[in-house]
Amino acid sequence: MKLGIVGLPNVGKSTLFNALTNLKAQSANYPFCTIEPNVGIVTVPDKRLDVLEKMYNSKKVVPAVIEFVDIAGLVRGASKGEGLGNKFLSHIRQVDVIVHVVRCFEDMNIIHVDGSVSPARDIETINLELILSDLEILERRKDKTMKALKGDKTLQFELDTINELIEHLENGKTARSFEATEEQKEIIDTIDLLSYKPVLYAANMNENEFAGDYHANEMFQAVEKIATEEGYDVLPICAKLEEEISEMTKEEKELFLSEMGFEESGLDRLIHKSYSLLGLISYLTAGEQEVRAWTITRGTKAPQAAGKIHSDFERGFIRAEVIAYDKLVECGSMAVAKEQGLVRSEGKEYVFQDGDVVLFRFNV
Repeated sequence: MKLGIVGLPNVGKSTLFNALTNLKAQSANYPFCTIEPNVGIVTVPDKRLDVLEKMYNSKKVVPAVIEFVDIAGLVRGASKGEGLGNKFLSHIRQVDVIVHVVRCFEDMNIIHVDGSVSPARDIETINLELILSDLEILERRKDKTMKALKGDKTLQFELDTINELIEHLENGKTARSFEATEEQKEIIDTIDLLSYKPVLYAANMNENEFAGDYHANEMFQAVEKIATEEGYDVLPICAKLEEEISEMTKEEKELFLSEMGFEESGLDRLIHKSYSLLGLISYLTAGEQEVRAWTITRGTKAPQAAGKIHSDFERGFIRAEVIAYDKLVECGSMAVAKEQGLVRSEGKEYVFQDGDVVLFRFNV
């Protein structure tokens, strides 16, 4: 699963990526300092693993991970080849979710590609380029469907859906805001549309406004309004501050966040929201050798969840011994949980829940 960090030049994308991955992506005060996308594997913060590590005295802790891609800044006209043009768009095409970084701060020392800061205009600029690219794809798909329709009249519904979607996009609206029926969604899912990808808006503000009442920030309000209309979240963040926090030790980080009045860093919230937006959850395994979080898609049944560990576990699945993390912690140990009858034996139809602690029984 990949998340693409997207935005205009000089909005803080690479600074945010640096903080997420500590890989030190190039960042500078001029457009296109990021050309080839930087890729980083990011661990998903999960305090449950620390608790289980102490409970089992485990030798190793293995968290879940997701992949972030820092994509070059886009400019108006990208769909027609301006700036990095199609190269930028092709990089977005490879990700599952867009993290759209929007500049919500004034700084005379950091140039804005359009000469002034306007979050609503910036979002519109990027959305428009994605929409224009999608219209080209839809026109090609329409031509292909019309030709095939001559020999297969069942394709009429597909053609009608494409025409509806084209009209929607021509009104300057993203594909993700198109109110599709389940049947239409099945068709749209087969078309690789950029403006159909889920989005998480990251409102990048300066340190003072981020630490204060950011809801009073008119720029943040503008982003929040757009996100609400699309049915997605907006996350307030200070990329520069997050970069500094990412270089602290665990103890320093906890102390700093406590003094700031935050339970977790903006980055941790960004990662959690991104993980959730991808439709992912974690189940946990624990023992003396290791404690580990395993990533699965919400709705995964027990045999397929077991297959994440090894294909033999899925092929020879017998049952899963499961207890909810909170119940296990209340008991203090798996032995006590079993004595109290809280460990359940689940079969092939069991749908895993986030935080399930599990031991698989299998036979190959």
